[in-house]
Amino acid sequence: MTMAVDRTAPRDLAAEVPARLSLTPKSTLAGRLDGAWWPHSRDLEAELPPLAAALAEPWGRITRVTVNPTRWPVVPRTVPVAGRVLHVGWFTEQDPDKLILLSYTVGRWDLLVIPPETAPAAAARLMAAAAIPGSVLTAGVLMANEAAIGRGIRDAARREAAWEGEGGACMSPFGEPMGRSALPLSANGWR
Repeated sequence: MTMAVDRTAPRDLAAEVPARLSLTPKSTLAGRLDGAWWPHSRDLEAELPPLAAALAEPWGRITRVTVNPTRWPVVPRTVPVAGRVLHVGWFTEQDPDKLILLSYTVGRWDLLVIPPETAPAAAARLMAAAAIPGSVLTAGVLMANEAAIGRGIRDAARREAAWEGEGGACMSPFGEPMGRSALPLSANGWR
């Protein structure tokens, strides 16, 4: 299978727009994730430099990154970042929704990676959930929870649209709309 990657548009965008991050506050509660990252594209070469720059102050110099290749069309071995080289590795055993960042001097951080095509409301929920100190939820669990929430929201919107499309009519037990006059009178005479 051949895949074409347009490398001009995402790089131009990534150079102008800062990384979208949500990090856990510094506390004694260690969790499974250290925050979330919502990249603008699936181009690691374009997305990693702004991420490394955004994390330089709170976490120090990032030297290595690991990803699962199922979410990234191209995984480069190295990425130039501010006059140095960031090494990129991939592991199929790693959670596909997680990015691991390493520093020789400071340590390791795990970030939930929110797909670039995610709706802003869903991304905001995921970023908030990933930044809860001491959370035991993994990246995969957070993504599965958000998928369930998204389905619930879509189902509720579909039911509301059907309700409005029927003029707000009541439904019989057999699924047929029925007018208010068909409803039995209550004790106070209201329908």
